Amino acid sequence: MGKVIEKIKVQNWGDIEMIANDARTARPRSIQTEALVDTGAGLFYLKTSLVKKLGLRPIDKVRSRTLSNLLEERRVCSPVELRLAGRTGVFRVVEIPDALPNLIGQIPLEELDLVVDLRKRRVVPNPEHPDGPLYDEF
Repeated sequence: MGKVIEKIKVQNWGDIEMIANDARTARPRSIQTEALVDTGAGLFYLKTSLVKKLGLRPIDKVRSRTLSNLLEERRVCSPVELRLAGRTGVFRVVEIPDALPNLIGQIPLEELDLVVDLRKRRVVPNPEHPDGPLYDEF
């Protein structure tokens, strides 16, 4: 199969909210980087150095099971706006060590209505909803 690595843009959601409320005039803190798409992971994970650069605050903790079958406690940080494959959503960030790759798990993929094209090794909009996410509400 092979790895699927995507370019992403991430912005501090708190900064975006402050701008909307006229409490901040500077642009939101943002980064452009790459992330490994891992459908076996659940959430959105960013390296500590990027969490610091974005100015995210710790708000909670979560337990994660690693590939080595170890249980790790990780910090959950304030939300960000994630842009991936032409779609945008707001997600909390799980902080991971800089030695690990940034990860996009299944929950962001589901919310953004994106699917993994394994042949082309990339993330694409769901072909059934090419104009944007469609949410079933029943």
